[in-house]
Amino acid sequence: MKIVTQNKKAFHDYFILETYEAGIELKGTEIKSVRLGHVNLKDAFIRMKNDEAFIENMHIAPYEQGNIFNHEPLRNRKLLLHKKQIKKLQREVKENGLTIVPTKLYFNTSKLKVEIALARGKKLYDKRQDLKAKDAKRDMERALKNAY
Repeated sequence: MKIVTQNKKAFHDYFILETYEAGIELKGTEIKSVRLGHVNLKDAFIRMKNDEAFIENMHIAPYEQGNIFNHEPLRNRKLLLHKKQIKKLQREVKENGLTIVPTKLYFNTSKLKVEIALARGKKLYDKRQDLKAKDAKRDMERALKNAY
């Protein structure tokens, strides 16, 4: 498994409750651009329409040698999920007010997969607590490293 990109902002802004692996429908120049690492998941999110899942705001830079066949960088791309998974995600979003965010983009053998997560938004004080814990952990590791 080769990780192309991760969405660190999602882990900062949300509590991740459950993850799923989904395929993604891409055009030829998009997959070439992704293989070069020209992709950004920062502001991306998943929207459900007509019992289908779409990833929106995922930026894939145009391919340099793409000429007239190049793609639109921010177009909506269809996610490939099982019908049961889509129904469950729709139900969770509707009933519990959760959101679906992409967390990781990676190659599983030669296929591009996106890891999506069912998430609950963090409040400002939750984010502050996470940052404090992260700083404390970093300080402890630094102290241990300097002790030896």
